[in-house]
Amino acid sequence: MGTKKRLRDYGISIGQLPTGPKNKITDVQGVKVGHVTLSEGAIQTGVTCILPHRGNCFQDKVLATSYVINGFGKTVGTIQMEELGVLETPILLTNTLSVGTVSAALVEYMLRDNEDIGVTTGTVNPVVGECNDGYLNDIRGLHVQKEHAWDAICKASEDFEEGAVGAGTGMSCFGLKGGIGSASRVVRIEALDYTVGCIVLSNFGQKGDLLIDGRPVGKWIEMQDQSGHMTERDKGSIIIVLATDIPLSERQLKRVSKRATVGLSRTGSFVGHGSGDIVLSFSTANQVPHYPETTEVIQTVLHEDHLDSVFRAVAEAVEESILNSMVTAKSVTGRDGNSRRSLSEYMEAWLLQS
Repeated sequence: MGTKKRLRDYGISIGQLPTGPKNKITDVQGVKVGHVTLSEGAIQTGVTCILPHRGNCFQDKVLATSYVINGFGKTVGTIQMEELGVLETPILLTNTLSVGTVSAALVEYMLRDNEDIGVTTGTVNPVVGECNDGYLNDIRGLHVQKEHAWDAICKASEDFEEGAVGAGTGMSCFGLKGGIGSASRVVRIEALDYTVGCIVLSNFGQKGDLLIDGRPVGKWIEMQDQSGHMTERDKGSIIIVLATDIPLSERQLKRVSKRATVGLSRTGSFVGHGSGDIVLSFSTANQVPHYPETTEVIQTVLHEDHLDSVFRAVAEAVEESILNSMVTAKSVTGRDGNSRRSLSEYMEAWLLQS
């Protein structure tokens, strides 16, 4: 894991705020990430899991919301999450045609530890996000199975790989290799330090539009490859997952989620017609018990006057997560010989000339 160079290893720091110790979403205490990677020939896909806390997610839910930047997507569970404002399962990410399989696997996983679901209490709301990895992956082969989803959950830990792993194995970003990327920011509010973490599944953009810290690296790469601008239509997607330990209501989380658009656009995205750009956000600060001991559930929330620094943290973490997803991803050749080169292959030469 430690051998992959991330964006900051090239001397590029995004934004103003400090990062957490790992500069990953798992800097938010309790959050874990796990992958199962399927990479062999035409099979380039997988599953990624984000656990919101170490306990039972159904019995102790976290406040959560979703935000649709552009709705060309096939997520599961966001309608109920919007209505009730809570997350009660891990979040799983995979390819578009495997959403049904992974959703069923997540339901079965939750039933194992919660004998009351569907018997003495209601059902469970699985949350699954997707991007289309069909350029590199034999997506029609439906290679992701239930055991892959279960394994990703079991493998979840505070340290995890980025790049062409898990759900990101077959993804493309700005005409290069995309995948899983993460970052975090520390926000100081009234002498207290809080963390905002992000993980993305990146699968969008046209090569010539790519920006790194505001610089047009995509145009430079096109010149090196002698490939014309606008050679491929932007029809990809991105799933952005935000986690924080800041006490935010579901309404405030919605406001925070909207700022992910800022980080997305800073990398060069214009959110194309065929792009499914979805944000899922949760706070670990207030847990909602499934079986409350009292009729009232008391929660704390941050005063609105302190949200500006949180908005900045989200914009910076999303931008850096996307770039980390690209620079850590190895080059991949998959279905029908289709290939995507890693951004890392260009970085040293680009930095020298810039």
